[in-house]
Amino acid sequence: MSLLMSQELICEMRSLILKGRITFTDHARARMFERGVESNAVINLILDGEIIESYSESTPCPSALILGFVECQACHVVAALCRDRIKIVTVYWPDEEVWLDSRKRRCR
Repeated sequence: MSLLMSQELICEMRSLILKGRITFTDHARARMFERGVESNAVINLILDGEIIESYSESTPCPSALILGFVECQACHVVAALCRDRIKIVTVYWPDEEVWLDSRKRRCR
């Protein structure tokens, strides 16, 4: 996905959040509970964060991996753009063994 398409995607996601059109999967809620991340923190992360990977072919909705910060700690959110709402799929702290500076995957 190009930078322009990523910008359009994050803008659409932000617009839906501002309209209150956001849902959390059971999986996302469980991961948030495990990690002590509140829903407002996820919302703020998306409003201020950046798309670092996009999954335009994912089903049932195109999704993206968003990097942001929760209480000064890097955090990743996978969010899907589903017609008239944004769906939070999962939330996690990036693993240093997998991620270089929380933004780019390490070579395998």
